[in-house]
Amino acid sequence: MTETVVLPNHPLPRRNTPFIVPLLVVPFVLYNLVVFLFFGGNPINWGAGLFSVPMPSGMPWAITAGDLLLVLGIVMLFFEVLKSTNIARNSIVEHMLSMVVFVAFLIEFLLVGAASSSVFFLLMVMSLIDVVAGFTVSITSASRDVSMS
Repeated sequence: MTETVVLPNHPLPRRNTPFIVPLLVVPFVLYNLVVFLFFGGNPINWGAGLFSVPMPSGMPWAITAGDLLLVLGIVMLFFEVLKSTNIARNSIVEHMLSMVVFVAFLIEFLLVGAASSSVFFLLMVMSLIDVVAGFTVSITSASRDVSMS
């Protein structure tokens, strides 16, 4: 039993998009700047309330610095998943750099005391999801490039 690989006659359209660094590096750098410059290396301050919003129920909704950073991380994760659908040639480099960002998150989480917070952990999980989603989307789209018969 042999299989024949059929390659398409026409090249698949490739989008020429500019190289964009992994966006989750923004919350990573922002976390480190804030925790070391403003919080003195104490991650407990991420739970300090910044402001509160009165709700129709009568209870105030307290927003912390950690909440704002996590929202920023979620927005960056959304754009990272959108970037992973790109089939340009530089997308593999972008995926590898996303892996480097995740490894930096992991090493800092394990070795630096200021990173031992749930805010940093959730940012690290977002980075892991970015890596897994990026490679999954790339593999799925690459399997459509070659048809087996």
